[in-house]
Amino acid sequence: MDQHGAQQRIVVIEDEEAIADAVMQRLRGEGFDVEWAADGIVGVELCERVRPDLVVLDLMLPGLDGLEVCRRIQAERRTPVLMLTARDDESDLLVGLAVGADDYLTKPFSPRELVARVRAVLRRAEPQPAPADEAPLVVLDIEIDRATRRVARSSEPVHLTPIEFDLLVCLALRRGAVLSRDVLLAEVWGYDGDYGARTVDSHVRSVRRKLGDEVIRTVHAVGYAIGSA
Repeated sequence: MDQHGAQQRIVVIEDEEAIADAVMQRLRGEGFDVEWAADGIVGVELCERVRPDLVVLDLMLPGLDGLEVCRRIQAERRTPVLMLTARDDESDLLVGLAVGADDYLTKPFSPRELVARVRAVLRRAEPQPAPADEAPLVVLDIEIDRATRRVARSSEPVHLTPIEFDLLVCLALRRGAVLSRDVLLAEVWGYDGDYGARTVDSHVRSVRRKLGDEVIRTVHAVGYAIGSA
């Protein structure tokens, strides 16, 4: 249910029927309205027709691959996407984030982790009250406007996904402090547990790719920070 009590709709685009069935059964058991497409072309058409609240999208699909599907379903309206991948390839994951995916899961994954990721992505997609009275954050030559959720570097706009933006803000608000992956998972994604560290790392790499390697520093075996302590 969303904040208004309506049942939230999820489209699963996955060509492996056994995985699709398991995903749909678990999500339906959690109270979601779930529909399925077995290939990319049908998946795009289904999303256009039912306008889901979230899409669970396999990276490797017949017809159209997951990256092209993600581009197409994002073309008309902003739709939260949780990408599934059997390949542990960082370049694929970064491209997925770049074309509009909010998060990803690498197969095999647990049903509990799937539900946690789905709920976290849906939570991030809910409209947030704009802190209109708060001044923009400035890090190096980067300006972060929380009221409009826009980011610019040297006055040039930079597109960040919703989670990338929230990750950047979380670190910028505590400039100099080193935040562990567990803290970032709880505060940015909204869940905890013994999983998810790699998604933090991938999103940090995606932000660095867009804004520069020097923006977020790694503190080995501890976590991430913006600025020096």
